[in-house]
Amino acid sequence: MSESGKVLPNGETFEEFWASLQEIKAIIEKSSKEADKRFIKFEKEAEERSKDLDKRFKETDRIIGDLGNRFGELAEHLVAPGIAEKFNELGYHFDAVLPGGLVLKDEKGNVLTEVDIMLENCDCIMAVEVKTKPKIKDIEHHIKRLEILRNHRNKRNDSRKIYGALAGAVFGHDEKMATINAGFYVLEQSGDTMKMDIPDNFFPKQW
Repeated sequence: MSESGKVLPNGETFEEFWASLQEIKAIIEKSSKEADKRFIKFEKEAEERSKDLDKRFKETDRIIGDLGNRFGELAEHLVAPGIAEKFNELGYHFDAVLPGGLVLKDEKGNVLTEVDIMLENCDCIMAVEVKTKPKIKDIEHHIKRLEILRNHRNKRNDSRKIYGALAGAVFGHDEKMATINAGFYVLEQSGDTMKMDIPDNFFPKQW
């Protein structure tokens, strides 16, 4: 028996009920397509925002790096003028300061390492690394730097004692303690000059 013309319990004919179902189906399909379009649009916008954020982060990193380099240059000029005097007060008597840094190369001309500021006398050498905000990895790198410097001097029959120092605009507590524990002197910015923070039990490490 055909359903055509049959009246359903709600008073609708089968044709009317079927038409309502088709209308609802069409509304759902339309809503689904619109939702898909909105989702695709959202994905594109999110991707564009992500790319924009990546660009901003890269630009921020570049600016921070540039500022760090500029501070490094500034700090070397800030640290260098009075640094010999500060160490000489401790009894070192340095008579030569290389504020422009020292580049160590091997026999083939390859760069082994660089020293930001180096002080010298006939008995010892003080290698100073300058950082905006010293980190633990900077301490580790400076240890390796002094090991390279020691090896480099040994090859030239230079047996002078080598010491190290780390200078920074801002020192975190953990970084300062790690620097001291590594046997390095701490030089920290104070106004327009640098102060040397030396604990009573500090003993500089010799390379």
